[in-house]
Amino acid sequence: QVQLEESGGGFVQPGGSLRLSCVASGSIFSVNTMGWYRKVPGKQRELVATITSGDTTNYSDSVKGRFTISRDDAGKTYLNTVHLLMSSLKPEDTAVYYCHAAGVHSRLGSRPQDYWGQGTQVSVSS
Repeated sequence: QVQLEESGGGFVQPGGSLRLSCVASGSIFSVNTMGWYRKVPGKQRELVATITSGDTTNYSDSVKGRFTISRDDAGKTYLNTVHLLMSSLKPEDTAVYYCHAAGVHSRLGSRPQDYWGQGTQVSVSS
């Protein structure tokens, strides 16, 4: 089994910054991609940002230029820890943010699986 532990959510005023972190642990041989999604009540969960084991990043248009995703041990193929630095936060960024790990192999040649974290609340308000 694989667990994703998220940290760093909270309350911030508009224009402020927060940093989220996610650590994957458990039976992990390799992870293809890790990232963050967010969900607001009444709406579908949406992509925020992802990063691959090859350090390729992807952002939604709504956060591009304001959020930065990074990982520990950049340049190495083993991926298990990611961070999301959120700057210039807006009230519309308020949501539950979920860590996601995709293409997780528990051993060489095993079937890849995806995992989700429990979610962490981010609230932006004056």
